[in-house]
Amino acid sequence: MKLAKNKTTAVLLWSLLTVVLVLSITLPITLTRKQVDDSSCPVEIRKPMDATNPCAGKKIDIPNFQCAVDGVIQAVGQAGADVTVGYTGNLDMGDVVPVTIPYWQQGICPVNVHWHLGAEHRSEGQFDEAGTGPDDHDDHDHRALAGEARLGLRCHHYDEEDEKFTKEYDWKHCVNMHVGETYEVHWPHSLAGDCGTVNQYQTPFYDGVFCNAERLDLSILQQQVGVQAQVFTIVNDEDHYFPDLIKGMIVDNALGMGTEVTKYTGSTTGTSRDNEICSGYGPITWQVDRNCHLVSASTFDKMCADMKMQRDDMSDDLYPHGSRELVSDDLASNNHVNRKLHFVY
Repeated sequence: MKLAKNKTTAVLLWSLLTVVLVLSITLPITLTRKQVDDSSCPVEIRKPMDATNPCAGKKIDIPNFQCAVDGVIQAVGQAGADVTVGYTGNLDMGDVVPVTIPYWQQGICPVNVHWHLGAEHRSEGQFDEAGTGPDDHDDHDHRALAGEARLGLRCHHYDEEDEKFTKEYDWKHCVNMHVGETYEVHWPHSLAGDCGTVNQYQTPFYDGVFCNAERLDLSILQQQVGVQAQVFTIVNDEDHYFPDLIKGMIVDNALGMGTEVTKYTGSTTGTSRDNEICSGYGPITWQVDRNCHLVSASTFDKMCADMKMQRDDMSDDLYPHGSRELVSDDLASNNHVNRKLHFVY
């Protein structure tokens, strides 16, 4: 009788242990999935304690200038260029070469994140002249804050018959963004950034790039200042959620993200430059993912929430900026490195 009682107790204890074990495994997964899926769950926006921003106003003004005078190119290589495998520009950069290792290995950190309406770079078959997207720019306030933002190239993912490309998202933090559209995200990096501090992220990004300008050597600027670029089509689909877009390019070898990266030297971009008026900020390294990827709208909105929580005011980067026209062959550097890399970051 005593033996039977002990056996019954053991069975009950084993059953209880099994239930606890199952709950310990499934409950966190269930809660995590719910946190991602529940768009009604607000993010509390809180900034760090107020203090002096050592990077404020540190931008060094370098004016734009004529790209060519009397037919002679005056500029260093410009961006954004074609990054299709096999492409190289006509502008001879001599011994100026881009950084080909991950920026963190180079000792430079991200100092800003911002994005452009459409792609400023071109990758044939990924984001190019044949790309498509929603045709609602005249009916929606896409350009209000961006000042008539110029639309760049687009990806090939958009499908007007698929709801994840057409059902609008309830944006809480980003401004003038649209599901189904193509955006090119830039993460400027600099040796002179206030890396590892609460002042690391800055708007305008030039304040972050030049925060500690005494660290920079203009003769090797492309080794000390660089930009990561990655192109996305936004979908209303939480299967494509990534939580930390503010930190830099998404790298996932299994998903083919951040693994096929073109490196070259160029300049800063933006619509104040074109193929007649060039940027004087260069040469700097560009590392551009040649593939276009799907990300959820919530990925961007989470990034915008993170931007709002930086010490510096990043509100001028919460909306898409206009895209510079594609750089001509004569203004594009001849130092493109196109090989496929795995686990590059």
